[in-house]
Amino acid sequence: MFSGTLVAIYTAPASGEPMLELPHAQATAGYGLVGDRFAADANHSRGYTKVRQVTLIEEETVAALERDHELEVKPVLLRRNLLTRGVPLNHLIGRRFRIGAVVLRGTELAEPCQYLADLIQLPVLKPLLHRGGIRAEIVEGGELRPGDEITPLED
Repeated sequence: MFSGTLVAIYTAPASGEPMLELPHAQATAGYGLVGDRFAADANHSRGYTKVRQVTLIEEETVAALERDHELEVKPVLLRRNLLTRGVPLNHLIGRRFRIGAVVLRGTELAEPCQYLADLIQLPVLKPLLHRGGIRAEIVEGGELRPGDEITPLED
């Protein structure tokens, strides 16, 4: 059993737009983070509603990029919504977990793509393979804030 922390929240209003760091965000069940590109109505028709409602990445992964690959990358540039600390995210695929009052279910790995590498102009594809975070669906909505505790739930 682990207990981790939500470190930061990022959203982008549209694909390709810069991610913005937020002091809090409203997570809506079955929809996503209010104001984020993956919560936009256009994405519902593309089948993203379950798998891309929210994305998460470990702060430890960001540190490993610099330590192991000499790639200094600000977490906001990795284009994930939630930055976590002390959470083995890959273990949450297919499981429910809580961040503060919000309940999520991990749906799949968020593998890096060439679009990300091109956008930030850094060779992150190989270093982020299987470490690029996860995608999750929002099961029970609520407000997210940095500092919220992250815990797994029994299924």
